[in-house]
Amino acid sequence: MSFFPQPQNRASAIIFLIVKLMFICSIIIACVIGGIYAFEVGYEYVKNPTQFENRVEEGDKVQVEIPSGASTEQIAEILKQKNLIKYPILFRAVSAFNRNDGTYQQGLHTLDTSMEYLDIMKTLQRTVVIRATTRFTILEGHELRHIIDVLESQRLIDREKFMDAVENGGFNYPFLSDLPERENRLEGYLFPETYEVYLDATEEEIIRKMLDQFNHVFKPEYYERAKELGMTVDEVITLASIIEREAQKDDERPKVSAVFHNRLNSNAYPLLQSCATVQYVLGERKDVLLNVDLAIDSPYNTYMYEGLPIGPIASPGQKSIEAALYPADVDYLFFVARPDGSHVFSMTLREHENARIQIQRR
Repeated sequence: MSFFPQPQNRASAIIFLIVKLMFICSIIIACVIGGIYAFEVGYEYVKNPTQFENRVEEGDKVQVEIPSGASTEQIAEILKQKNLIKYPILFRAVSAFNRNDGTYQQGLHTLDTSMEYLDIMKTLQRTVVIRATTRFTILEGHELRHIIDVLESQRLIDREKFMDAVENGGFNYPFLSDLPERENRLEGYLFPETYEVYLDATEEEIIRKMLDQFNHVFKPEYYERAKELGMTVDEVITLASIIEREAQKDDERPKVSAVFHNRLNSNAYPLLQSCATVQYVLGERKDVLLNVDLAIDSPYNTYMYEGLPIGPIASPGQKSIEAALYPADVDYLFFVARPDGSHVFSMTLREHENARIQIQRR
């Protein structure tokens, strides 16, 4: 089958021939330019390999972990992320030319930012001691206290050291910039996931592993969407954590989000009135909240204070984060839970009261 449609007459045949020749010429020119560039890069590398090193600082030691079964392409990307190389494609080409593919050893290697490509390859070919690992799982909706309990039960952390790292550790991530002063500084940011860590990992290394996962999940477009909503990243995660605690069914998360967004923009119902925020203050998840519970004076009590609480109340999963950023286009202001965890949504207080009564009668 021809790429070009066949011409129907002599005039169109001439035009067709001209277009075809121009198309072929453009491909040839692109190939020539690409070939010249590739040749120049390779030639410059042969003359002076060190110019291709993206040094952080001359002689810096950098630890690089090579996963089991990692390809040369994956290894090159890891090295680039660590600022040890600048051109992953060139690293792969040099590795293939020297027949080094498949010879790199898994484990934790110590490299130097002054190393050339071949020196890095030689180091990665050396066998290193494989450190014992273990796994732990953080569930969506886990609070910081639950996360600490999980890690402590597996004897991975010292509780006091972990909390000190949470409150005072130097973690340089864009989503942690400009956090307000509050306790449990990293609440909401230790992303729910199953992790594999070294048995001798430090508290700070474990925290960084979870923050790395949050950084991976929280996409660049999420930052832009937060700006469109007039919200900070911290406000988005705070809202997402409430959604995580209130909604059990994925298809309802955008609707729950819409209720809270509508209330944040409502003069008639400015209080979010989320039971989950009061439960966070109580430190327990009571099925029924009493009036005395709702009267607790806390910046997390959304029955007492308008707007979002001072910070997240749990670790939200990606679906709750997306719901916070992209609420459903509905006018609901209320919801009440059914026994199966689903909700009835209402636009007026009367509809809401009727729904609540109907659920209680069942």
